[in-house]
Amino acid sequence: MSSVSSTAEIVEFVHAARANRSPFEIVAGGTRRAVGNPLGELSQLNVSGLSGILKYEPEELIITAAPATPLAEIVSVLAARNQRLGFDPADWSQLLGSNGVATLAGAMSCDASGSGRLRHGPARDSLLGFHGVNGQGAFFRAGSKVVKNVTGFDLPKLVCGAFGTLCVLTEVTFRVYPRPSHFAILVMPDVLPEIGFSALRKIAQSALEPAGLAYLPGNIAPAMGQGSALIRLEGASQPLEEKIALAHGLLGNAMTRLEGDDPFGAIGSGEKFARIPGDIWRVMIAPSEAPRVAKELNASHWLGDLAGGLLWLAAPSSDAARIRGIAAAAQGQAMLLRASAETRTAIGLYAPQPPALAALNRSVRAAFDPLSLFNPGRL
Repeated sequence: MSSVSSTAEIVEFVHAARANRSPFEIVAGGTRRAVGNPLGELSQLNVSGLSGILKYEPEELIITAAPATPLAEIVSVLAARNQRLGFDPADWSQLLGSNGVATLAGAMSCDASGSGRLRHGPARDSLLGFHGVNGQGAFFRAGSKVVKNVTGFDLPKLVCGAFGTLCVLTEVTFRVYPRPSHFAILVMPDVLPEIGFSALRKIAQSALEPAGLAYLPGNIAPAMGQGSALIRLEGASQPLEEKIALAHGLLGNAMTRLEGDDPFGAIGSGEKFARIPGDIWRVMIAPSEAPRVAKELNASHWLGDLAGGLLWLAAPSSDAARIRGIAAAAQGQAMLLRASAETRTAIGLYAPQPPALAALNRSVRAAFDPLSLFNPGRL
């Protein structure tokens, strides 16, 4: 494994890989290597030395960091100034059984957005700009370090969810958001999925700006009866109480206020499934389809996040074709997040794309990495 700590070293490494037609795996914290198709015995480029916060401007709501900066460090520094990353990056370490350190660019590259995505959007909505090295060994910049920017191609959106297949990142700049001083978790207990998801959609379509909307079936949250709808609201003390009153006005007084820890961290990171056997899937669909799709999937363990827009479930490998068929019929997408290397090789991270979309993706990748050097086959 080659270890680098500067852009110049990455440029040199990529030039050598081009000369030898030698593809490689990009590794930083290593916590998400078990996601996507296994890359076999490829050589590795270790970029964990590219770590640290490079510039933080709390007043401008902007932070710039090296890609391998630990998520925990970013969260801690922002929290000290009552700020946070809007997309609520999820650490999948417990779910995947990883021993490394979850990094900022790792979460961004895998689009590991947590429940905060509901209010502030996924990672691509917060990434303002980045620096990187492309497959020709050339350093380049994309985006900017200001919140308002309308010039050029919006390349930052492409690298979010690309799983390191487009470039080697060397610097990333994110917009950050104020961290509310108070939050409350409201629970509608003992409700079936149809009623629970309907309530969540009603809150999502209101002016309450919820920061979390999830449905947990009874076997995931046994204390809540046959199922429970969870609502996370945020704000200063008095406005928050007004939001709570408004929520009761929309849904009635069947809700209670949950005291103690915030459950949405464990929901967004998949920790609820860490000890459940089987393959773990994330099925992205329209929230209105959630009750029907959840019933069709008929998984022994599942839950709905993002008001039903994201269904987590555990299933045996033999169910893969059925799961992807149900997702496709709902015009959604099923992502295989956790499985054995053999299953991931056979099934892949996502279902095969329609020919036109697959051709578009190939042309985009060829523009960044014409020799397919970076994480080839992962997607």
